[in-house]
Amino acid sequence: MPNERWLLSHELDPRPPVRIHCFPAAGVDPRSLLEWQPLLGDAAQVTVVCLPGRWHRADEPPPASLTGAAETVAEEIATADDRPYLLFGHSMGAVLAFEAARRLSGRAEFRHLVVSGSTAPRHNPSEYILWADGRHGRPFAEAAARFLGLPAEFGAAPEEVQDLLLADLRADVGLFAAYRYEEAPPLVVPLSVICGRDDPHVDLARVQDWRRESAVPAQIHWVEGDHFYLDHDPSAVLDTLRPLVRGEHVEVI
Repeated sequence: MPNERWLLSHELDPRPPVRIHCFPAAGVDPRSLLEWQPLLGDAAQVTVVCLPGRWHRADEPPPASLTGAAETVAEEIATADDRPYLLFGHSMGAVLAFEAARRLSGRAEFRHLVVSGSTAPRHNPSEYILWADGRHGRPFAEAAARFLGLPAEFGAAPEEVQDLLLADLRADVGLFAAYRYEEAPPLVVPLSVICGRDDPHVDLARVQDWRRESAVPAQIHWVEGDHFYLDHDPSAVLDTLRPLVRGEHVEVI
């Protein structure tokens, strides 16, 4: 059974034959991705990663580094159970999933890595993340509000309220800003990449560099939407995941 501190999931009976371990974007409540479970039915079990210092683990010390967190998450996944599994990550979660995949690569149960809303890890952290990490107080809240498209009421809230609401996002931004990519042998599992056509935080050349991270030719999918296409409609991701959990090939879009 998975460690429920690190890996959140619903109890399902019968037990689906495959797991999808999901790594959410910076500042996102991991429980929101559990809403995918009814959409996937009994084809796969959704498990969501929650880092220490976040949400229900707010009283725990935060991870010292993104790669250190990836190391522990990989250990938790490896010991969760013996079912085949895929990894999925969006935005910062894509890089965290990739670093966990490096540590799981070669295990028989690990079948596929799917990343979304992110340039290749060698190009992270982005200039925007480094800039945002340098903001504090009201300037950080204003930057976050623009990035997330928060309503005007948020901008009028007292600074202490903004700080409270953005605490997990700020912690994740700091963790991501300190990430440093290191060269390593490519993964030996298939890799799929999904990006919104109107995402201002990715560009074609830097997305294409994901192909350098797997010995298996990467599948790159461009879908309608921006960086937050996943929040508006998760069908693009779910339509990619469904055939993968069945072991089917997905054509490049």
